[in-house]
Amino acid sequence: MLSKCTVHYFQSECKIIYAHPILLPLSLTACVPLYFSSKVDHWLEFSAQRVCGQSGLAAALGELDKALELRTFLVGHSLTLADICVWAALTGSSEWQSMQTQAGAFSHVARWFAFLGSQVPFTAVGHKYTNSKAPSRNFNSEKEKQQDLGKFVELPGAEMGKVVVRFPPEASGYLHIGHAKAALLNQHYQVTFKGKLIMRFDDTNPEKEKEDFEKVILEDVAMLQIKPDQFTYTSDHFPRIQGMAEQLLREGKAYIDDTPPEQMKAEREQRTESSHRSNSVEQNLKMWEEMKAGTEYGQTCCMRAKIDMASNNGCMRDPTFYRCKNAPHPRTGTTYRVYPTYDFACPIVDSVEGVTHALRTTEYHDRDDQFYWVIEALRLRKPYIWEYARLNLNNTVLSKRKLTWFVDQGYVDGWDDPRFPTVRGVLRRGMTVEGLKQFIAAQGGSRSVVNMEWDKIWAFNKKVVDPVAPRYTALSGSYSVPVVIPEAPEEMKMAVKHPKKEENKYLNSLTIIPSSLSLDPRGKVTSLEGKLNLENKDFKKTTKITWLAETPHAPLLPTVCVNYQHLITKPVMGKEDDFKEYINKQSKLEEKMLGDPCLKDLKKGDIIQLQRRGFYICDQPYEPIRFVLSSLQGLHSFLPVLGGMRG
Repeated sequence: MLSKCTVHYFQSECKIIYAHPILLPLSLTACVPLYFSSKVDHWLEFSAQRVCGQSGLAAALGELDKALELRTFLVGHSLTLADICVWAALTGSSEWQSMQTQAGAFSHVARWFAFLGSQVPFTAVGHKYTNSKAPSRNFNSEKEKQQDLGKFVELPGAEMGKVVVRFPPEASGYLHIGHAKAALLNQHYQVTFKGKLIMRFDDTNPEKEKEDFEKVILEDVAMLQIKPDQFTYTSDHFPRIQGMAEQLLREGKAYIDDTPPEQMKAEREQRTESSHRSNSVEQNLKMWEEMKAGTEYGQTCCMRAKIDMASNNGCMRDPTFYRCKNAPHPRTGTTYRVYPTYDFACPIVDSVEGVTHALRTTEYHDRDDQFYWVIEALRLRKPYIWEYARLNLNNTVLSKRKLTWFVDQGYVDGWDDPRFPTVRGVLRRGMTVEGLKQFIAAQGGSRSVVNMEWDKIWAFNKKVVDPVAPRYTALSGSYSVPVVIPEAPEEMKMAVKHPKKEENKYLNSLTIIPSSLSLDPRGKVTSLEGKLNLENKDFKKTTKITWLAETPHAPLLPTVCVNYQHLITKPVMGKEDDFKEYINKQSKLEEKMLGDPCLKDLKKGDIIQLQRRGFYICDQPYEPIRFVLSSLQGLHSFLPVLGGMRG
């Protein structure tokens, strides 16, 4: 336990000297998950060589500041040796102490350093060893600490333990990677501020709402390892929302309009007021009753907010807040004939449910004024809107309509196809939740909308899987050459699955001297005979081959490796482009392989590396007939992703 770990260090000329080789193995056992241990090791090296080293401190602090931009701790969501050692190194640095007097210098490092320094164990050490010239940071109240922590994620007014965020998907389809970014960002702030995450189904449109998709979305959220604190539905608040709509009508802040949709659209574009804008309150309430009853006339009407038809912001030109829908609602049945729009319901429910920070993409920016107009018109508590850039990926379509077309036309095997950008698809292809989190954290609070390559996401994923993925070997089933070594004894030895050190690099290597070679008429090698030369350990100067021993006691495992390419050949689709013209009909490539016999022990979802081929994920466990792998990291032009093994 870290609480029982004591780290001794000595100060000499304002440098921290500690037993780094001792701390390295300690980092692997101090309640740190295996996939975090390599990160802890990185920060131990960082503190010893970059902070305590001879080179300038500014560059190191720049890297540290970026790493802490969206984090409370350096590794994971709790204190580790990484925090202890880097903090200790900075404590003994007079250069860092002088930098703290500069306003705004490395603000994320300053926030993290002050937070740790305010904890009792760190306070005792800091008072003993900190240079007397170091600026004092006075935390007289819990409120000051909360405000300091709130700055690093740019959430105005955020206080530890009081932040409430929400994830409000519509139950009309599978979640895709864009939804995953939204969900994981909200989870990040929930965890960072020890706050509350509300999972809310936006069920304001009964024509789109499907109960089956609610189950699907809950499963997707569970796959992302997200645990909401509360589950709600917008429909839980239908009575309240309807009452507030009538309040706007009575106060003259809204009106009922029967203008035909096309004419209404034209009037909004021309900034022309509707003829019904000047209706009396009595007339509006009468028309409203027609809407609620679902009469033939009522179904031609809608309720519009009376805001500003001359506004340069089109979203403020009397938007529609209520409309008629004949379809029965999955939860309320036929109780209602009128339903609120998302734009009207969202600010009300956010305020009522106690949401403090509403996270949404910049594409909603023009609707922010409308959001706050509803809040002010109804005199509700005001949540804060925090914007972030939506996730745009090259060679990818996220439109539900377009993805459905791929499924219906048989271009993919389903919504969990590894080529699909759905949560199920990318996880099946080998993306780890931790890799996704790191990628999203790296984007930070950027509001710049850019198109990104998939390579960037998979690069983060590789950092997660590379330290822990066991190594195996598989040979091409279409061209493997028998190598006969007559005098070689048959024996079995244990070998590490993940050789890391230099001395283990050639652990499974041996040298053979070719004695004869057989060729086919085209000059292609068909077999080779040779002799063992176990004395020769100079593997660096020899030609390398990938090999497996063929023996009846451990027969090679028939395996199929699946490599994937993009479904769409054009990187960025324009508004006028027809995606159907850019379909890659050869996006799934299967290759028969002869695999290491130990592959039969893999379970579904296990991630491995095939030597000299790339990372793969077990898509279907071993069966007596065959075994199949999907590529996580494609070769050459293939998309660098995990593939899956099928058996």
